[in-house]
Amino acid sequence: MSYEIIATDEFQKTMNWKELAITSHYQTAVAIQNELKQGHIEDSVIGIEELINALSRSERRDLRSQLTRLMMHIIKWQIQPTHRSRSWLITIENARIEIEEILEEEPHLKPQLPKLWDKCFNAANRLAKKETGIKPTLEELTQKEVFQTEYFLD
Repeated sequence: MSYEIIATDEFQKTMNWKELAITSHYQTAVAIQNELKQGHIEDSVIGIEELINALSRSERRDLRSQLTRLMMHIIKWQIQPTHRSRSWLITIENARIEIEEILEEEPHLKPQLPKLWDKCFNAANRLAKKETGIKPTLEELTQKEVFQTEYFLD
């Protein structure tokens, strides 16, 4: 997919920064660089704002994905004790590591965890039900269960 900047003599141009930022962060950065080289500061600012928004959505989506994956495996751990496996332990630990790294790299996301919690828990419940065929009866997962409890094979 290519993006074209259309310029006229009056320096009117169109650039769909939002679409470009959603499609490719790299291509957006290159387009912003080109705009800056040409002295088009206002258009560059718009591009930077859209790139920041797209990156923020991406980081939040990564956090939500890892948290849902972590919760789903903890739910499965609780509702299917006879199916517990080393693979589940590794998935739980890996998701914890990924979340820790996301929050280290993007500390502004930490205050968003409470906002994401219920949505991720609900998604994890649905996924656990689909995967196991068992409807989870858990009302909630605590932060302790998700981030601190050590899980072991019997």
